[in-house]
Amino acid sequence: MTHGRPRPAWLFVQSGVVPVRPGRDHPEVLLITSRKRRRWTIPKGVVEAGLTPAASAAKEAWEEAGVRGEVDPEPVGRYAYTKWGGTCRVAVFRMAVREVADRWPEAWRDRQWVPLEDAAGIVGHDGLRRLLRELSVRWADGGGRG
Repeated sequence: MTHGRPRPAWLFVQSGVVPVRPGRDHPEVLLITSRKRRRWTIPKGVVEAGLTPAASAAKEAWEEAGVRGEVDPEPVGRYAYTKWGGTCRVAVFRMAVREVADRWPEAWRDRQWVPLEDAAGIVGHDGLRRLLRELSVRWADGGGRG
């Protein structure tokens, strides 16, 4: 709900990460709960001024999920969703996780590691669900490399 206030265009330019680690048989991804609806999603947010979309996504991964790692420079996919009376467009990057913290800025969020092939059935947003299904097929034999 916008309450009649126009939103600046930069608010709709977002980036996120799919945090990945090797699993027993297939890659696992880290999902977190969203701020308000508490649905499963990936770390994402508005691309911050002065940061590339990949760097901004890495910052979100730390703040929202407590993970750090290597973020690929090019997005693995994109999706869109409606919010604030407009369409948010999210560039999604792969992050090879190298550190999982016990404490992080938004530790009130739940987080869970799930096999990549199961992630699409857990997330709460259709566009993200489609992207995760596509990544599951692309990464099936590549250990999370897309």
